[in-house]
Amino acid sequence: MEAENRDYKYFMQDTGSIYLGAKLDYAEILQDKMINFKYKSIVEHYIFKDTDPETTLESQLYYMTKEQFSYRTYEQLKAKVKISILEDKKTLFGKRKTGYATKTMPLAAFVDINLAQKKARGVVIQELALSKLALMAFVV
Repeated sequence: MEAENRDYKYFMQDTGSIYLGAKLDYAEILQDKMINFKYKSIVEHYIFKDTDPETTLESQLYYMTKEQFSYRTYEQLKAKVKISILEDKKTLFGKRKTGYATKTMPLAAFVDINLAQKKARGVVIQELALSKLALMAFVV
């Protein structure tokens, strides 16, 4: 595993969500024993309809469109995307400063940002978060 990717290849969960690091590819997700079996089943049955197993979450989310079947699947799972994005900020003395801000947004809002804007604003995808309640209600 490359050193720069290690920090973004993880699986975590809390009482309401599961979190997947954006550098994970789907082949790694399917091999990881810690990752929820139901999510793996969803990947195999639904996400793979339009996604290659070597695709990373980062790549898929960055180029995702609302027409894709995987988008509709992730919408059912109440997916949110954690990103870093360049923003202008006002400093204490009224000057403008450009810097990265971390935001978590619903997948629909992220997909609405067009590719040119993502590139211009230096978007870096950090994480995919899925609702455990939506995962539990999803019928495979």
